[in-house]
Amino acid sequence: MMVEIQNDQYANKDIDTEQVEGASEVKEHQQDLIEEAGEPLEEYSVEDVPALLQELEETRAKANEYLDGWQRARAEFTNYKKRIEREQAQIYQTVTGNIIKQYMEITDDFERALSNKPLGSDGAEWANGVDLIYRKLLAILQNEGVVRMDAQGQVFDPNLHEAITSEESDTYKSGEIIEVLQPGYMIGNRVLRPAMVRVAK
Repeated sequence: MMVEIQNDQYANKDIDTEQVEGASEVKEHQQDLIEEAGEPLEEYSVEDVPALLQELEETRAKANEYLDGWQRARAEFTNYKKRIEREQAQIYQTVTGNIIKQYMEITDDFERALSNKPLGSDGAEWANGVDLIYRKLLAILQNEGVVRMDAQGQVFDPNLHEAITSEESDTYKSGEIIEVLQPGYMIGNRVLRPAMVRVAK
């Protein structure tokens, strides 16, 4: 349907009413968007483009700087957390080792007592009870991370062993451990007590 509009600007021109209604709706929608934004949309000219690009680059540079700082801070915190955990583990091992060291002589006494078990029936029963107590003590030590060294026949290591004597041997090569006189113990990577040994020359 065509209508004729009588005014100075559109005189004697035929306009589609649907176009007029559509343009009106677009204008109303634009006005709604402006009202929702709370302020009119800022308009930029072509001359503003270089300044806007420079501002964008500065904003990106700041964002990258903040990201790098955050990543460094995160890495430093992770390293700090790991260092604290290592220190706590070392402190725990030291304290535990100092306490357990006091029981090493007790295990030695048990081993000496059990090496001379009585042969009689009554004595054998008593020895079995002592052996049970000894095994419970070893289980407690193992639960705390204490490991007995297997030094017999190994090459002498001054970091792990303490040589009591050095003697000639036809069975063992020079530097090998002939006999363990007192067992050594470790807790983690730390020597709790070095093994006392006889070493072949």
